[in-house]
Amino acid sequence: MSLVKRCRPRRTTGLPALVVGALALTTGLAGGPASAASQDTLHDLAAAQGKYFGSATDNPELPDAAYAAKLGSEFGQITPGNSMKWDTTEPTRGQFDFTKGDVVTDFAQEHGQTVRGHTLVWHNQLPGWVGALPSTEVEKAMTDHITAEATHYRGEVAAWDVVNEPFNEDGTFRTSPFYNAMGKDYIAKALRAARAADPDAKLYINDYNVEGKGAKSDAMYDLVSDLLADGVPLDGVGMQAHLATQYGFPYQMQGNMQRFADLGLDVAVTELDVRMQLPADAAKLATQSSYYAQVVDACLAVERCVGITVWDYTDKYSWVPSTFPGEGAANLYDDNLAPKPAYAAVRTALGDEDGGDDGGDDGSTPGTLKVQYRANDTSAGDNQIKPGLQLVNTGSASVSLPAVTVRYWFSGDNGASTYGSWCDWSPIGCSTITHRVVAASTPKAGADRYLEVGFASGTLAPGASTGEMQLRLSKTDWSNFDESDDYSHGSGASYADASKVTVYVGGELVWGIEP
Repeated sequence: MSLVKRCRPRRTTGLPALVVGALALTTGLAGGPASAASQDTLHDLAAAQGKYFGSATDNPELPDAAYAAKLGSEFGQITPGNSMKWDTTEPTRGQFDFTKGDVVTDFAQEHGQTVRGHTLVWHNQLPGWVGALPSTEVEKAMTDHITAEATHYRGEVAAWDVVNEPFNEDGTFRTSPFYNAMGKDYIAKALRAARAADPDAKLYINDYNVEGKGAKSDAMYDLVSDLLADGVPLDGVGMQAHLATQYGFPYQMQGNMQRFADLGLDVAVTELDVRMQLPADAAKLATQSSYYAQVVDACLAVERCVGITVWDYTDKYSWVPSTFPGEGAANLYDDNLAPKPAYAAVRTALGDEDGGDDGGDDGSTPGTLKVQYRANDTSAGDNQIKPGLQLVNTGSASVSLPAVTVRYWFSGDNGASTYGSWCDWSPIGCSTITHRVVAASTPKAGADRYLEVGFASGTLAPGASTGEMQLRLSKTDWSNFDESDDYSHGSGASYADASKVTVYVGGELVWGIEP
């Protein structure tokens, strides 16, 4: 195919043009069927909040009629998973093929949806000829590619992930043919080329593990700050949000989103899924539901978070099992296109009254708190137990901490029946944390006692965490424990949601499963 864009008539099926236009002005990328009187879909609920809710898709999936029907009705925005990437659109230098991407944009137009272009410049899924170029030719090849593709889809793509995944985990720039040839300047040059090719599309830099605060998101913040100071065209930051139940929820997601918004940028959750170690069970699905809801809560709390895209909506077509062996069940719908508990959690978070949100959450109702745990001691057979705990407010109102207690369940084994407990460090101050060892009223194997943690004062704001509480306990004769069968014990070195550590508000269980 030549560099000249094919002229294809814009379809107007789906919503009337005026309605689509009004939604787009409201959300920045909103589209799709909506009704003020009946908010039946995820996108309808999101649009009522000034956001969009979308899904990724791919060409092999679209012939599945049941899948396509749900994709076209439930979601107001779609992202092509692979059909706009460089190896598909320009497999040979100067020879462009947009056939597969056109199928996706045609589908979107037929269903009144908007499209996120993904992606113009990425170190991965490049045709071999790009990596073989002399460094002196890389900039021209990059600019030519961006110009051809963004021009072809001008008016059909509402936003572009112009540069994808520019950072390593430690915040250093990732090596690629583009970085090797131009240094970090390739990012500014790519954005300028995209703006010249399509002045109306929103331009983003997109990456994973930048959802919470940390080295990688700090590097992204520094980069976009510099680009804006230099007058480089940039409209937003894409946070992929490929999450996993075993790794804990991203630290301060809402605050992280807000700091980018404070720069004058939009924020989008671009590739959301929440995988788990298989097989799935009720506890993992509950954690997954909590993660999805927390992402929605964070986006709703930040005005310039324009919307959320799940990285396909069904486990039937998830990328996770082939990429992370032994993991999966990451999406809102199962393999049979039936909604999972996470779907209901998202609806509730988006304000669906039928989903159980009565608007009266006072921060003390079940489900507004959770606890995360990590093992601070690698030995399961020494004379101390050292749980690391942190409490997270997943609700919409502040929680009074003196009403909260947390129980870490363990077995005393042999030796003394009296115990000492300590708080070694916490960002909220150990002086505010109470702790004691209590004998269980109904002793069970691995759980005849628990470390009860409470709070002398303080409140926990919506979306906030206490930060880690470094705790330990021992028997007064310092005899050894055998933690290997303790109910709450785990070996994870990173904080993750802990369904076997329980949380109570006013004595009522609000998180976890008692032994």
